[in-house]
Amino acid sequence: MSTQHNFLAVYLGSMSGEKMKAWHAMPEAERKVKEREGMAAWHGWVEKHKDVIVEMGGPLGKTRRIDGRGIAEISNALTGFTVVRAASQEEAAKLFENHPHFAIFPGEAIEVMPVLPIPQM
Repeated sequence: MSTQHNFLAVYLGSMSGEKMKAWHAMPEAERKVKEREGMAAWHGWVEKHKDVIVEMGGPLGKTRRIDGRGIAEISNALTGFTVVRAASQEEAAKLFENHPHFAIFPGEAIEVMPVLPIPQM
């Protein structure tokens, strides 16, 4: 049996990108239908993969950046996250092929990365 590892999937999108512009240009009634279709597909994805979802995660709100200069409000492409368990990064990535985030909704992409162990001192 293969060892399972956790992988963080981050959902990326752009409020000013072409996909979002097209989404907002869509007639409201049509957009509402796509939203319902997208949410149904997303719930279907969750149901299909519930055995490997470690943390459902969720949408992300406004971002604050904290550094040596203090705290500032910034924009980035991060729109949400999910943590899954898989034997490899390739296997984890395949879970997100044709995901509703970009297949139905105006999301741009999903990036998958391993959650590494904290180094021991």
